[in-house]
Amino acid sequence: MRASGILLPIFSLPSPYGIGTLGKEAHRFVDFLSAAGQKYWQILPLGPTSYGDSPYQSFSTFAGNPYFIDLELLVRDGLLTREECAACDFGSDPGRVDYKALFDGRFGLLRKAYERGFLRERERIARFEQENAHWLPDYALFMALKYRFGQAPVQEWDADIRSREPAALEYWRRELKGEVEFWTYLQYLFFRQWRALKGYANRRGIKIIGDIPIYVALDSADVWANPQLFSLHRDLTPVEVAGCPPDAFSKTGQLWGNPLYDWEALQKQGYGWWIERVRAVCSVHDVVRIDHFRGFESYYAIPAADGTAEHGIWRKGPGIALFEAIRQSLGEQAIIAEDLGLLTEAVHELLRQSGYPGMKVLQFAFDPKGDSDYLPHNFEKNCVVYTGTHDNDTVRGWFETSPAEQVRFCKRYLHLDHREGYTRGFIRAGIASSANLCVTQMQDWLGTGSEGRINIPSTLGGNWCWRLQKGELSAALAREIRAMTRLYGR
Repeated sequence: MRASGILLPIFSLPSPYGIGTLGKEAHRFVDFLSAAGQKYWQILPLGPTSYGDSPYQSFSTFAGNPYFIDLELLVRDGLLTREECAACDFGSDPGRVDYKALFDGRFGLLRKAYERGFLRERERIARFEQENAHWLPDYALFMALKYRFGQAPVQEWDADIRSREPAALEYWRRELKGEVEFWTYLQYLFFRQWRALKGYANRRGIKIIGDIPIYVALDSADVWANPQLFSLHRDLTPVEVAGCPPDAFSKTGQLWGNPLYDWEALQKQGYGWWIERVRAVCSVHDVVRIDHFRGFESYYAIPAADGTAEHGIWRKGPGIALFEAIRQSLGEQAIIAEDLGLLTEAVHELLRQSGYPGMKVLQFAFDPKGDSDYLPHNFEKNCVVYTGTHDNDTVRGWFETSPAEQVRFCKRYLHLDHREGYTRGFIRAGIASSANLCVTQMQDWLGTGSEGRINIPSTLGGNWCWRLQKGELSAALAREIRAMTRLYGR
């Protein structure tokens, strides 16, 4: 079935409190999607962000980001006052997320909510704890310990608690009981608000596409609680780390720094940890995009001491065995494979075996030297086409910064002209294509330039910040999107 959707991270929604949240503006965006004839809302990972603010480097693969908890809903529930919210500094630019201001101000408000609400809702919280017992106790204790140890990474903690000696775990759970309750309560609030938003979206005919990063952060509850599943030294420092070899994005490659999996250990446990991870993310989304799918066929391993990704080597991943185990345990799930990067015939074969739709990014299509797989005439129906992803420039930015020969080829291939506008013509190509699903970045519908870019790979600072302005989602824009969507049978 042909359909279309829009990519917009939660943090990019408008709000008076420094970052997009799960409240009123998120519900209004669902209304906009419905009015625009869209069937999908794609977001980025929902996890709590750590150093660098990237949703792909989270303190937990299972937890939700406390920044997304809507303060107005907490006011409605009697957990905060408007005066308390207004007194906090959330940054001065409504078009950009100020993560430092959020870190400095948001948690003080959330602690007030905890003090007023935890005992009041203790029974419901207890049920939530029971339902999430496989990850929540470790995450809540991990966060409590991070604050006790001055935000130091787990590798710098005292040896007994770093290695999870039973006596140390018992001592710190008792010592930090209130802090553990606080971090537990934040997850209860997050998922209560998230399920209300997702329920609203589903009732309006909108499905939510989530995102599961292939790797977890080194400084995370996942690594601390399951060190045997990763390629680590005894002090939890990595033997090798993840990344990508040199490519068009970076001459020295991308050094992500995530610990690599011990796939032999995971295989021995029947891939149980991965199955629980996929189960969790599928339970809170309608469709899931699995990031860096090619890494399951072969993954790039970089010596942990290296400062660039230039000298890594390729190692074999679990292949189809992982996805067969997931399918056997969870049944058929709606999954999109992010099959971008250096693709070999073995990666193509893995995608065919999985049956998952892959991704086609139009911005990668217009190399005049070859017949790219990303050109629409080469699409198979079982794929998802994007104007660009969170790692790409906006379409307008692409036209303004790409090599002249690529832009010329694009204009000729898509028959673009000034009357329609290059960005609109580019979007039209995706919507008109044979791909079953077309996803367009919200910035592209708005005609935003490079200032609307979400992320520049291999850079730190200034990413994950762009936000919608109130009033930009007009009824006229919804009508325009709906008309193009209907024209091409989506």
